[in-house]
Amino acid sequence: MEKSLTLPALALGLSLSAGLLATGLYLKQTALALKASERTVTVKGLAEQDVDANIAIWPIRFTEVDNDLPRLYDTLEQKSAKVLDFLKQQGFDDSEISLGLPAIEDRQAQGYADPNLKYRYTAKVTISLYSSQVARVLETRRQLATLAREGIAIGGNDYENRTEFLYTDLNAVKPAMVQLATENAREVADKFAHDSGSHLGKIKSASQGQFTISDRDSNSPQIKRIRVVSTVTYYLTD
Repeated sequence: MEKSLTLPALALGLSLSAGLLATGLYLKQTALALKASERTVTVKGLAEQDVDANIAIWPIRFTEVDNDLPRLYDTLEQKSAKVLDFLKQQGFDDSEISLGLPAIEDRQAQGYADPNLKYRYTAKVTISLYSSQVARVLETRRQLATLAREGIAIGGNDYENRTEFLYTDLNAVKPAMVQLATENAREVADKFAHDSGSHLGKIKSASQGQFTISDRDSNSPQIKRIRVVSTVTYYLTD
């Protein structure tokens, strides 16, 4: 009786063992396959391009002094009119030019009197030029001697007086630059795969960095450098 019960139990045990062994082998193979599918490489691709600025913002500033306030206003009006005429002669229209209110300072109103103070009033005037004619702005800046001959001393190239150049047509170059950055990333990934004895597979994930626009160099602010970095993860296969 015990012998007849032992044989079925033994057969059942062997069946269970075989089943567990098969399951174990299957799970091992599955784990190895999953591990192989997780082999990846993450690389960065760079794209850069130089472009000409398409907008120029030029603040034209000059200063006048006087002891007579009404006469100072008359001088400001006369010289402002000369600057406006000069800009129009250079080919700019009214829509590109704006005249700000003069900033006048009464030095005696500051609570003390400097015995060496020659002029009581000082005034600063700013005429702003906002134009898409960048090349014309650059050429006009070289003609400032014309205003000097009229007795108008335009402020120098310090921070307040510097001309600002912008590039506002980024969408026109975005697609081509993203493609270049992706191609550059694939070249890097291909080399990595070759050096590691692998083959490059499909893209697992990709992300595009922010586009940055900066001056190409300090001497040519009208030339802009656009830069973008893309991050791409590829699968690796044997």
